[in-house]
Amino acid sequence: MGEMQGPRAFNTGPGTFSSTNFQSLDEARNTVARYKKYYRTNTVKSYMVGNRKQREWLVMACKENGIMPTTEGGLDLKLDLTHALDGFSGNEHALPIVPLYKDVVEIFARSGISYTPTLLVAYGGPWAENYFYETTTVHDDPKLRRFIPHDILDERAKRRPWFSEEEQVFPKLAAEAAKIMRAGGRVCIGGHGQLQGIQCHWEMWALKSGGLSNHEVLRSATLYGAQAIGYDQDLGSIEPGKLADVLVLNKDPLDNIRNTNTIRFVMKGGDMWEADTLNQVWPVEKKLPEPWWWKDQPVK
Repeated sequence: MGEMQGPRAFNTGPGTFSSTNFQSLDEARNTVARYKKYYRTNTVKSYMVGNRKQREWLVMACKENGIMPTTEGGLDLKLDLTHALDGFSGNEHALPIVPLYKDVVEIFARSGISYTPTLLVAYGGPWAENYFYETTTVHDDPKLRRFIPHDILDERAKRRPWFSEEEQVFPKLAAEAAKIMRAGGRVCIGGHGQLQGIQCHWEMWALKSGGLSNHEVLRSATLYGAQAIGYDQDLGSIEPGKLADVLVLNKDPLDNIRNTNTIRFVMKGGDMWEADTLNQVWPVEKKLPEPWWWKDQPVK
């Protein structure tokens, strides 16, 4: 709505769960029609909806209403295969089996489904999120300290579980995602709400560990994500006619994927802010109003 400073946020509305318990295609149609009318969403999240027939009804109702049905992976490869075969637009969370062989890779590549492995909360092993808490400075990061209340950083960054390098599963999951992308599939970035601001950088770095090029990772984080939610006509790449949303970096992420976190300016719709301060610099100069937690947590 533009009433507060922040990124563009798109919502699926409430998830549709197994408790929805569709008894017919018409019931699914009624539910999806309400989502389209009242939530005005492009996407519905099918979160473990009932049995396969009920999920197929949801897909059919979404297609009739011009809505993209994404879904929850559920730590279940057999379930995930039905998502790709039955016409879901997205599969959220990792395919939990490694390695994937050609049959599974081709199903996910050729079906056109958007695969978002969310490696930060990796299925089948330790979360990649914990790896980045272990190996990077989080609690004392100046930018995070500026934009996140101290007590939340304490809660998130201290006393994390620790895993040895060889226990990490996310590089294996990322390697399987790379197979799908190299076969022509669409692999996307999902931060899962683990730690706002840094989470999608971590997800990009984790995806890189599977052997994708830096350019392929950046495409996953931009254009593929816009395609996955039906907004690629407006977002996801720099082209004439699209919204003027741009990140200006100090260092080239094609040289090192961790340079994604060297943001100098953020532009949204042609307005520009300093990334480190969120003071607006164009078309007007305006300082960020002081967040409430700065009173107890002085920020330089």
